[in-house]
Parts: sequence; structure tokens; C-alpha cells
Amino acid sequence: MDKSKWEYKKLGEVASFERGLTYSKIDESDSSTKGVLRSNNIDLDSHQLVFDEIKWLNESFEIPQSKKLAKDSIFICMSNGSKAHLGKVAFIDKDYDYAFGGFMGMIKPLNIYPKYLFYYFLSKEYRDGLEQIGKGANINNLRFAQLANFMIPNPVTDDQQRIVSELDCLNEMIALKQEQLKEFDKLAQSIFYDMFGDSDGYEKVKLGDVVEVVSGLVDPNTEPYCSQLHVSPANIVGGTNEIVNCVQAKSEGLISDKYPFKAGMILYSKIRPNLNKVAIARFDGICSADMYPLSVLPKANNVYITKLLSSKQFLDYAIKNSGRARMPKLNRETLFSYSFNLPPLALQQQFAEKIQAIEAQKELVKQSIAETQHLFDSRMDYYFD
Repeated sequence: MDKSKWEYKKLGEVASFERGLTYSKIDESDSSTKGVLRSNNIDLDSHQLVFDEIKWLNESFEIPQSKKLAKDSIFICMSNGSKAHLGKVAFIDKDYDYAFGGFMGMIKPLNIYPKYLFYYFLSKEYRDGLEQIGKGANINNLRFAQLANFMIPNPVTDDQQRIVSELDCLNEMIALKQEQLKEFDKLAQSIFYDMFGDSDGYEKVKLGDVVEVVSGLVDPNTEPYCSQLHVSPANIVGGTNEIVNCVQAKSEGLISDKYPFKAGMILYSKIRPNLNKVAIARFDGICSADMYPLSVLPKANNVYITKLLSSKQFLDYAIKNSGRARMPKLNRETLFSYSFNLPPLALQQQFAEKIQAIEAQKELVKQSIAETQHLFDSRMDYYFD
């Protein structure tokens, strides 16, 4: 493909725009057939439509067809309290009977291949353009007039289709590998229930008999703590027991005391709705005050206890006993009071070995995902830079 022959056109020349539906609180309903999608209905990472937490309007509310999601259009967030979500997009793969709210918009491709334009909105060029719009200002709103001047590389339609086919293929490879990771997580939980689902003959203990909460707050703004990685519930992926995207405490600009932890300890979120977030630390660091750093005593295995804290039984217990305060949390006494049958340490260690084998396979899949993602990113840079 000879990029030197490509034309460039302004976004406003190849697409039109429709702002979302305006409604008031009195128009809302607990349930109806008239749903409205908002910013939370675009997944920031996958750029997919999600259909959780739909807003419903009264049956009598009139929704123009132009305010409903149309096939081969691009759903975009035009206003959000978080800059990270501002301008995020999802491709609309078919006509939906859902409207979109006033903080959202729909970009309708006119003289350009629809999926090709969608991929432009995933490009670094687009993100850099958004950054320039917001530079030096606390901007949390976009206008299509600002986006309309973005210059879009515009090869002939056949080339656009070939580009989409290549990028779709890479995306599908990544999606399949991500599904593999989910299956590995399901396998780990299945092994846990197979090995320990019938544990009536084991020693009856309370969680407080096998773990300790690390005490002693630290000032994260002082050495050596300001150079350590900081973990909060946002850094733990629920259901996978993984810690991701941590930064040094000094990068967070922390001003309040935090808890220190050592590699091998378990980090557990005590605040609802993050009671499903638990992970084994692979490094020394500090964690936020809404987490428990747990040290496992010699009679238990940290991998086993982590899976126990990830189980449905424990999650049900934690939710039920986390209180009804403005910010419900599982206090230390309630955490330690959780009662269960503890298998022999040798059996726990057998379980840990199986989990470690699964984790090794997951690492290989993650490496493959990273390589495919790198290829995807490099092709995106080639086509849209």
C-alpha cells in the first residue's frame, strides 16, 4: 500500500454527528422497554458495547429514531467527569432499540468505510488530538466542531477494507487469547472446589487462626516508602487475583498513612463493592488503608487462602457482614471470624502446585497477547500516523 498517494480529509467531511437524548429525572423509570445507554456502556479497554446498568425511561417518553444506536456508526462519549473516558468509542455493529444519553454522541460515517473510521478513533493520532484539545484546560466536554477538523487518512475504499480485515484479524487473535486466560481462571476455581468442596472431615478453624493483619502505618511520602509501589483495590483485577498498573507512591502524590506489605502476603480489599478483590503480592510495597495486608501463618498456604477468599462462599459472607454504613466494609473482627474447614497443609501445597502450573501457562498466553498487541499497535501507527 503506497501511503504517499493517500488523501487526507477532515472528519467533518466524511461523517455526520448526532448528539444524545435529553431527559430529566421525572422521565426515568425503574423498568420499561425504553433504554438509554451512557458512558458506562462503553468498555474503556475493549471498546465494546456493554449492556449493564441501562437507564430506563417512562413508556410515554418519545424517543426519535435519530437518537437510537444505528448500525455501522460510532458511539462516543462527549462529556465525562474523567478525562480518561472522554472521547472513548465503541463500534455499533447493528441497529439497537436503545437510545443514547445527552452526554454521548453518535458519529455516522458518510464517505468512508465505517469500521475503518472506528479504528481511526483507536489510534494514537486521535488520542493526541484529544490531548491537544484539553491542553492547559480542565476540559471534560467535547464538541463535534472540535473533532470535525481532525485530519483522517483516506485511502481508496478497497485499501480501507484491507486495513480493517488485517486489524480485525489481530483483534480477534487477542480476544481469543483473553478468553483462554478466563478459562484458566475458571479451571483454577474448579480445581479448588473439586479438591476442597467436601471438607467436612478437616479441622474446623477461623480465618484469624491462620492469618494476621500487618499493623503499623507508614508515611508514604517519606523514604523508603515513597519509592515503593502502591496498591489500591483499583490495581487488583477481580476474579483473576492479579495486581496491575501499579506506580510508585511518590507518583500518586499520597498524603495519608498507608500499610506496608512484603512479597508473599495477601492483599484483600475490605470495602464494598470491592470485596472480591484479593491477590498475592509479588513485591514489597505499601497499600491503601481500605485494604488488609494479610500474613499467612505456617499452618496454611497463601495460594490456598487466596482462593478461599475468592470463593463464592466467602464473598457471600463478606457482603452479608460488611454493614450498611455509607461506605460498607468488612471489619477485622468479622474477617477473622469467618469459619471454615482447613485441609492438611500437604493437600494445600498440592493445590498450590496445580495453580502455579496454571499460572505458568497463563504467563505464556499473556506473552503471546503482548506480542500480538505490539503488532496491532505498530500497524495502527503505520496506517494512522
